[in-house]
Amino acid sequence: MSVRQRIVLASNNPGKIREINALLSDTDIEVVSQAEFDVPGVEETGFSFVENALIKARHAAGYCPYPVIADDSGIALDALDGRPGIYSARYAGAGASDEQNLYKLIDEIRDLPEHRRRARFVCLMVYLQYETDPVPLIAEGVWHGVALTEPRGDNGFGYDPMFYVPEHDRTSAELDPATKNRLSHRGQALRKLIGMLKVKVNKQVLR
Repeated sequence: MSVRQRIVLASNNPGKIREINALLSDTDIEVVSQAEFDVPGVEETGFSFVENALIKARHAAGYCPYPVIADDSGIALDALDGRPGIYSARYAGAGASDEQNLYKLIDEIRDLPEHRRRARFVCLMVYLQYETDPVPLIAEGVWHGVALTEPRGDNGFGYDPMFYVPEHDRTSAELDPATKNRLSHRGQALRKLIGMLKVKVNKQVLR
């Protein structure tokens, strides 16, 4: 029986932990929350998803004995010049709930016609073997859809209830977990990252 490799996720979000572990269910990797190591919060001062992901990863790696994965993700609408973007988790203000962020965005787009409500979920995911790792692995996932003005569905978290996926005639919050994980921005990014990790491990073995 193989021993599962532990990797810390630089997040306290239980939804992300569940989602990523579901995506890793066929691997020997287990992701645990940074909360297990009492990692304090860090200010996300970057101007892009990748900058913020790296800030979170390096910060968490300074407190944890395992490699670290961090992601920065959000929803972006061209009609709003890319907002909420990197501010998705705090769009309604510091400490805002998912519901508050969701309805702030809905209020902003309520009067837009559907063709101007095209949206995309973006995820930048990074892996650091240790805090000062000079060669982080970086993967990106993008999921295209349409932003709705009436939330639908009880699955998922964040902006899932307003993110409509036309080819499935469902919102992200109405999709079954397996379908969501196959399509989602986070699933795309994580699968790319796992592929990079396999290459990295193979190269180390061959040295």
